[in-house]
Amino acid sequence: MFNREVLAEAKPRRSAWGAAWLLLKDESEPLGLHDFCDLVCGGTEPAQLSACWLALVGGQQWFRWKQCAVQARSLEELKPLRRERRLKAIAEEAEHRWFLLLKERRPIEPSLCSELQLERIELLKKVASGRLELEGLPEAMRQSLGQLHLTQERSQLRHLLVDLGQWDPHQLVSMTGTVWSSGFSEELLKQAQQIEQNAEQEQPSDASRRDLSSQRCVTIDDEDTRDIDDGLALEQTAAGPTRIWIHVADPGRLISAGSPLDLEARRRGSSLYLAQGNVPMFPENLSTGVFSLRAGQRTAAWSTWAELNDDGSLADYGVVRSWVKPIYRLSYEDADELIELAPPQDRDLADLEALLSRRRLWRLSQGALQMDLPEGRIRCRDGAPQLEVTEPSSSRQMVAEAMILAGAVTAQLGQDRELALPFRSQLPAELPAKTELEALPDGAVRYAAIKRCLSRGLMGTKPAAHFSLGLPAYVQATSPIRRYGDLLVQRQLAAETPLSEESLQELVNEVDGAVREGIGISREDQRHWQQVWFEAQKGQQWRAQFLRWLRPQDNLGLVRIDEFAMDLAAECPSQAKPGDGLLLRVQSVDSLRDQLRLSASPF
Repeated sequence: MFNREVLAEAKPRRSAWGAAWLLLKDESEPLGLHDFCDLVCGGTEPAQLSACWLALVGGQQWFRWKQCAVQARSLEELKPLRRERRLKAIAEEAEHRWFLLLKERRPIEPSLCSELQLERIELLKKVASGRLELEGLPEAMRQSLGQLHLTQERSQLRHLLVDLGQWDPHQLVSMTGTVWSSGFSEELLKQAQQIEQNAEQEQPSDASRRDLSSQRCVTIDDEDTRDIDDGLALEQTAAGPTRIWIHVADPGRLISAGSPLDLEARRRGSSLYLAQGNVPMFPENLSTGVFSLRAGQRTAAWSTWAELNDDGSLADYGVVRSWVKPIYRLSYEDADELIELAPPQDRDLADLEALLSRRRLWRLSQGALQMDLPEGRIRCRDGAPQLEVTEPSSSRQMVAEAMILAGAVTAQLGQDRELALPFRSQLPAELPAKTELEALPDGAVRYAAIKRCLSRGLMGTKPAAHFSLGLPAYVQATSPIRRYGDLLVQRQLAAETPLSEESLQELVNEVDGAVREGIGISREDQRHWQQVWFEAQKGQQWRAQFLRWLRPQDNLGLVRIDEFAMDLAAECPSQAKPGDGLLLRVQSVDSLRDQLRLSASPF
């Protein structure tokens, strides 16, 4: 046996192969190993014979080793072998460059990359986003990734692509490849511009509209809201009762069923609410323009009116298509101030709030649940995550109650007409005993005990009771710019021949699937930005309150951080009980891996 150094020293030199081939290429008789070794190695020592044999059966191309004899290949045989060897060398060099590109993990300039590298980057993106399984990659790619230990999780590839400058660290995996990822096509945007230009032209529905533009209608929204779906007004009728008006935008005046923009809105199902901003169901020039109830602008609407009995129950109601002209737009803070001060010259909001408070008390008497708490969420401002906490307020409760009232009126109207509508319902829940609830701290802890008993909301074309709203029937009907289901409601109300229950159910199922996809994207987005925000909070601790167990076998519980107005999952002490004070900290967080582990200890 010879070691590698001895064999390397004894093997034929590269130049010897070519010289030997020139001597033997025209020879018809093969040489034995002993004579051939003497020719190319200049001797027949055992080490030389071994090295010569290894070279013959190895990667050389000049000679054939067959039946213990050496035969020179013809020139015609060498040409394709040389070409194959050259291509192999090129491929090996390309693989080496690809491996170095991955190993170095430095930002790359696509214009300097080879076509192969660009193709592979795109394949990595597909795997990282879940559109392709790792097994779908070429074998050579899998081998290079395996050598770098990058085949365990998709998140490893996302980290790699971020390092290479080829992946937005805030890209949502669930959004990739959906209708939301490509925006509106040029053709749809052109149609939206055409609709905007023709908005003032007479439309078939205009002749039957009631002109309510003289009402003191106001809109109330967050400061940054631009697509304004609804407005409120009060009317003192000649007969005496005060009438509540809820005006809702009417995009169906300009968007016909089955049109390209309508079908696109149906595919989306609703607007998408993300930390970096909302993605509208309709093109922005429509959703924030001619569809929107803008202050000082005469706009088409569906107007719901309601009169209440002294106990808050519904005395009379109606729905009409109308023209409205909001006198001004208010933020919730502005509206709270007007409600509190109730200036003599502008008491409408204070009176409206009193009426709707009466309505809310009636619903509570019917079994409705009221669980208002501050709500925190992460918003992305100028590329940085920021915590925003929304406090419950008189104006927010008033607007929410008005929307619920409009939904109850619409549901009642559907029942009166025996009209199929996308009714929303919720099965009755068996709540904890009153004594059990009263033993829990009021607020988040008590609400958590109630919420765990509630079933998921249902949607169908027949009216059914909604447990947590305390209503015999309910329809969402106040956001047709943002929710396609609300636009369907308006179309059913306006149709000479409404859709049958079966046809509407089929359409509702399609829209509901799109809505759930959007909800999933929004949840991933908020979860991601929470993780980004917590990445900047490592080392800090916060007071929290234990709410309930999620998986007691894993010590995983739900805690409330009042400072953030958030309920979060955390590893909790095994003896924790609802209401216990805890001290919360970040155990680990990685936004690219979609990981956040919080741990809580007794406070």
